Amino acid sequence: MLELDVLLGNFLENHYPELTDDDKRLFIMLLEYTDPEIFSWLMGKAIPTDQQLARITEIIRKHAKS
Repeated sequence: MLELDVLLGNFLENHYPELTDDDKRLFIMLLEYTDPEIFSWLMGKAIPTDQQLARITEIIRKHAKS
């Protein structure tokens, strides 16, 4: 999904290096989900039931807004 690739690519390039090791692990964990799930979470159409995933998706969403 091109939109997701752009969103995550920008995050990786500009914000990922600043994450804590725990948040980096959460990001890797996020990538194990399907593109439609991740896209829905990042667009705010749904929230992951796992609070840790909700945390990393919110971090990515905030970065995308800036």
